[in-house]
Amino acid sequence: MDGLGRRVLVAAFDGWNDAGEAASAAISLLREKGSYEPVFSVDPELYFDYQYTRPQMVSDADGARVLRWPEATLLRPTKALRGTQVWLLTGVEPARAWQAFATEFVDVALREDITGFVGLGSMMSDVPHTRPISIFAGSDNEQVRSSLDLERSTYEGPVGILSVLSHAADTAGIPAASLWASVPYYVAGHTPSPKATLALLDRLEDLTGAQIPRGDLATESVAWEASIDAAAADDEEMTEYIRQLERTRDTWDSPEASGDAIAQEFERYLRRGGDGPTKPGRDDPRR
Repeated sequence: MDGLGRRVLVAAFDGWNDAGEAASAAISLLREKGSYEPVFSVDPELYFDYQYTRPQMVSDADGARVLRWPEATLLRPTKALRGTQVWLLTGVEPARAWQAFATEFVDVALREDITGFVGLGSMMSDVPHTRPISIFAGSDNEQVRSSLDLERSTYEGPVGILSVLSHAADTAGIPAASLWASVPYYVAGHTPSPKATLALLDRLEDLTGAQIPRGDLATESVAWEASIDAAAADDEEMTEYIRQLERTRDTWDSPEASGDAIAQEFERYLRRGGDGPTKPGRDDPRR
């Protein structure tokens, strides 16, 4: 694609940017279904607060107990494919030294001849689970917006590491865009949210032109939605709340309202600091 080129770095992080684990699950699926090798990982001592992102004791393939530290890693595809190729940046949102963190990864991206950057995020929103997941697709780069017909956010306020990385990439000459999925507030107990992950991957394919695997997400999305339907069936108040959200969403989806409504919801989310369920033990920049 003209806007982002043919060597695109896709990033997602656990934590503040990852409601319903939708964005991190998208990266995990890409990694699982593709063939990748690590290029660079940051030193965890420099960027993570172990009180909030604790190291984990796990068993390796041989059954030995090993200590696994929080990480952020950039991976390159090991097989050359025709068309757009996707690099991955995944890990935990850092707790400190964000400028240095972003600089390290942008320097590696430049060495890898990356031509475009896409940040994947997900946010808790007042939307119904019964309708298609809304995706806000935006960029601060005028050429990218024009080439790919993206939105320009007018939000001013606190941001997460995805915004910092996007800004650093664009400043270094790597055009950047972002995709944010809206996950219903009331499904916090039904994570992960495969329907939101599927929506992100669908839009990523549209944006980059890369061949993006979906795995079993379509089937998992149907099961996820059915589980929420079952929970709502026993709760009259929740059922009515969902109906109200459906009416609002149907209004948004009308031809005269659809474009600005999603952008406005995205900006409302950011103004309230991304408030919504967060995963315990993960970095949270609002602390």
